[in-house]
Amino acid sequence: MALTTATAIDQVAVRTRRPNALARLFDNKLFLIFVCLTPAVGLLAVFLSYPLGLGIWLAFTDTTIGRRGVWIGLENFEYLLSDPLWWNAVFYSVLYTGVATIGKFALGFWLALLLNQHLPFKSMLRAIVLLPWIVPTVLSAIAFWWIYDPQFSIISYLLVDVLGWRETNIDFLGNPWSARFSLIAANIWRGIPFVAISLLAGLQTISPSLYEAAMLDGATPWQRFRHITLPMMMPILAIVMTFSIIFTFSDFQLVYAITRGGPVNSTHLLATLAFQRGIASGELAEGAAIAVSMIPFLVFATLFSYFGLGRRKWQQGSDNE
Repeated sequence: MALTTATAIDQVAVRTRRPNALARLFDNKLFLIFVCLTPAVGLLAVFLSYPLGLGIWLAFTDTTIGRRGVWIGLENFEYLLSDPLWWNAVFYSVLYTGVATIGKFALGFWLALLLNQHLPFKSMLRAIVLLPWIVPTVLSAIAFWWIYDPQFSIISYLLVDVLGWRETNIDFLGNPWSARFSLIAANIWRGIPFVAISLLAGLQTISPSLYEAAMLDGATPWQRFRHITLPMMMPILAIVMTFSIIFTFSDFQLVYAITRGGPVNSTHLLATLAFQRGIASGELAEGAAIAVSMIPFLVFATLFSYFGLGRRKWQQGSDNE
């Protein structure tokens, strides 16, 4: 009787330990990978891959709003190469991105180095620095639109009525070059917090012992910055600069809200020109072609990040290839 009871208990234990089909399925790593990635892949396919693929397809057709187009090959791109407005948008997009990125990194890096010091109310200062980045872009654009107003500009008021340095108000947005640099200044103001906080996070990862050893060896502040801070910050610099270039080159809201591409189409970026041609003018295919022409510039920014990240091997103690 005891032997029979022990045998029954062993059989129950074996059945209990044996996983069922559902448990074995969830123990399968390939199945778990598939289940976890399916929602993300679905979202990317619906909201990224499909719009991107449709935009590329439209760029090779003659589609307009309300009319289905047919395949025309490279005709849209051939037309863009002879379009002075497109060349002007390319020129200003490169100028806008280059000057704004240099300005944001120069001021952002300086601000990050300052915030990395032991300052009173340091946490409050870091929170205040984030304000330009937190404020919605359109709200910032409206504020700058008032700042640049030819009649009610606070800058003109200070220079004319308070300081008396000028006799007439400044027409920030009335001629092409002043409008271009006014937009660049607004973009720099908005982008500094992103650069500063990102670089500050990188500065916090550098061991203070490196600076202490350099100080014992008699290194000057410039030598410590050049031989310790800058090399150790190269990976994060590459990443932040790549995102900054992408965000700046594809900027739309700030430019469209302040100037809408004017005066005389002089401040059009590729993104705003694509919107004007594709949506406002109804030429979907031409607008899509302008948007597709942005891809090579964005690919360049991504490759910059890839090669910049190669310096991580140096940080980890191995040689660069």
